[in-house]
Amino acid sequence: MAGLLRFRSLRRPPDARAGCALYREAVALARSPWFYRELGVPDTLDGRFDLIALHVFLLVHRLQDASPPGPSLAQGIFDAMFHDMENNLREIGVSDLSVGRRVRAMWEAFHGRSQVYAAAIGAVDRPALEASLARNVWRGMPPDGAPEALAGLMLDQVTRLQDQKLAAFAAGRAQFLLFPVGHDDR
Repeated sequence: MAGLLRFRSLRRPPDARAGCALYREAVALARSPWFYRELGVPDTLDGRFDLIALHVFLLVHRLQDASPPGPSLAQGIFDAMFHDMENNLREIGVSDLSVGRRVRAMWEAFHGRSQVYAAAIGAVDRPALEASLARNVWRGMPPDGAPEALAGLMLDQVTRLQDQKLAAFAAGRAQFLLFPVGHDDR
């Protein structure tokens, strides 16, 4: 089976392969214990989904309006995310009849969050970003200071990703900030 999966990935267009690699980078960062330990993000399916969605949003936000191949890379990241979400649902035992409905609900959640985050970032409305993070990531019950810290990190990530050349993304590489200044992941 692994050989078949590798063969299929070799036949994919380069932007789809790069999109998968970028998605894996977003997931790796979203799984960092720092978010759960320091910011009190719930270590649940919903909490994990929200952090993955947030990091995927950051990449898609950077690439969707860029010159080519930015939009196709953004689409590759999005496709990789929802392919992974579908596979994860199947692995945890969600019935085939329910998978489509659950993936659609995830897509709608991602789309809604992306619109709110993009509007807050575009308007430089940090309070709106903090409020949307509190509502989505912590379901309205965040630990003190956590939405502010995550909003600050998110805005720093926007700047960091904007400063990177499109060629790095096309090669499947993104350089995220790992943690806010003064923190480490030990």
